[in-house]
Amino acid sequence: MNSLPTSSLANSAAIQGRVIYALLMREILTRYGRHNIGFLWLFVEPMIFTTGVTILWTLSKAVHGSTLPIVAFALTGYSSVLLWRNMPSRCIGSVEPNLALMYHRNVRVIDIFLARLLLEAGGATISFVTLSIFYIYIGWLDPPIDVLAVIRGWLMIAWFGASLAMLLGALAEKTELVERLWHPVSYIAFPLSGAAFMVDALPQAAQKYILYVPMVNGVEMVREGYFGNAIKVHYDFPYMMACCLVLTLLALSQIAVINREITPE
Repeated sequence: MNSLPTSSLANSAAIQGRVIYALLMREILTRYGRHNIGFLWLFVEPMIFTTGVTILWTLSKAVHGSTLPIVAFALTGYSSVLLWRNMPSRCIGSVEPNLALMYHRNVRVIDIFLARLLLEAGGATISFVTLSIFYIYIGWLDPPIDVLAVIRGWLMIAWFGASLAMLLGALAEKTELVERLWHPVSYIAFPLSGAAFMVDALPQAAQKYILYVPMVNGVEMVREGYFGNAIKVHYDFPYMMACCLVLTLLALSQIAVINREITPE
């Protein structure tokens, strides 16, 4: 009796999986093409950004309020910024170029968003892992103390970035203000994201307030996994999870509205 609904659900999941994969391949070809190094730019570009920031911070002897080597600090901080900040930029304005695809009944707005988010998250993750391995190999970085803790923090940052991106992407279909405001807001959010400071280095009165910024909690989790007891971290895991859940529910509700209102070209 229960096999039919289960089979139907598996069928639907398989179809949507193929749709997202096709959209993912289309996005890679559209964005990177087949020339030069092609899709390798997916992770080479964030690697260049992260390495550039690492070199600049090293040359300028940047102060970051901890005993961590500047290379380790820059890698764990700036890589996390690339993960959450680029996702909304890819979802905002992504529906209009794909309106023709909406004639296919299996293609929905959320599929377009998910394909772009997987691409962005994949590029940032490959960059982070590759640079980590390289820095460990040449002796600039010690291996992570707790890999699972690093993964937990990284996934939380990715979840936050994805839910925020889907919400802003859906709202951008209603008003152009979202696109115009996101760019300055993302730059303002960078110094508050925890990428360039440790929470423990802040005055005690400010620590509890900075943890209201969701990304800060994720960055502290990643650094805890990397450096263990060598540093003192501060984060509120239930708070960040609650933020991600709320953003996800809001995003899904707005996507449902967009699906009803959208008119394929």
